[in-house]
Amino acid sequence: MTTLTASAPPRAQKAARLTLGLLLLAMMLAAIAALSLAVGARPIPLETVWRALTAYDATATEHRIIWDLRLPRTVIGLLVGAALGLAGAVLQGATRNPLADPSILGIHAGASLAVVLGVAFFGMTQLSSYVWLAFLGAGGAMLVVYSVASLGREGATPVKLALAGAALSAVMFSVINGILLTSQRTLDEIRFWQVGSLAGRSMDILFQVTPFLIVGAVLALAVARLLDGLSMGDDVARALGQRIGISRALSGLAAVILAGASTAAAGPIAFVGLTVPHVARSITGPGYRWILPYSMLLAPILLLGADVLGRVISPPGEVQVGIVTALIGAPFFIALVRRKKLAAL
Repeated sequence: MTTLTASAPPRAQKAARLTLGLLLLAMMLAAIAALSLAVGARPIPLETVWRALTAYDATATEHRIIWDLRLPRTVIGLLVGAALGLAGAVLQGATRNPLADPSILGIHAGASLAVVLGVAFFGMTQLSSYVWLAFLGAGGAMLVVYSVASLGREGATPVKLALAGAALSAVMFSVINGILLTSQRTLDEIRFWQVGSLAGRSMDILFQVTPFLIVGAVLALAVARLLDGLSMGDDVARALGQRIGISRALSGLAAVILAGASTAAAGPIAFVGLTVPHVARSITGPGYRWILPYSMLLAPILLLGADVLGRVISPPGEVQVGIVTALIGAPFFIALVRRKKLAAL
């Protein structure tokens, strides 16, 4: 057995090591999901959580808390975290920009602006209506960013995409702040959604966004080979027979679907899509066939962990997950950059 392992090709050994890492991350994610079901304003023992999931009793208050409040919140946290991790990794690969994430390229700002406009001028105050508004805003923002960056002979280069996204985000956040400062009703309606939150999300929201998240995840995983080609530069990718425009369009579509659906469900949550792909890349190396699944598991671990932490640090209230991820993500990202150079994209 020892001889076989020692003589195995390095690539097979790496694949076995990375597969084992995925299994460990899946186990860690399951543990945090169980913690998310048990921790809250009313602590519930894990045995009771298990009974609620396997032998539901509608007369038991703790069982109703699990099914009506914590289970939708936990599942949405899992899906939103996975979507943000995938979206960030796809955008960093497609633009070859280590700072690319849905926030930098204007996707979060576009989704937020559409929701704010819908609430302020059309009275669309139901969370279910935010889904379609967020998709409209995210898609429109990405289209404008790509169109602006495509102007000129060089086309949509990574630098032009980042600059166009940053400029458009600044404009849209200015409009959002202007509306919120002049409309108390709009501010009251979206105060918690705007900072990013998993609290109060119901099964209806889950059912609405899940099909889009599944489609986006499948598309993102399918473009892994295209991202590997783009990471080597446009000239090399063309020499390998890859169509650059189509590759970036498919990658952008996957990112818009994932970021739009996740923003609709939980509001704009920063740092997850930026930080997690770098952590995944430091573990796996530059290949996107491994970066994407690792990002898909690491991101919900961070998001759900932050959500659980937000429930216990300020009792009897809670700190919204968007605030906690920023507080955790920023110093962690700085420490990561200081300890080692970020792996090449």
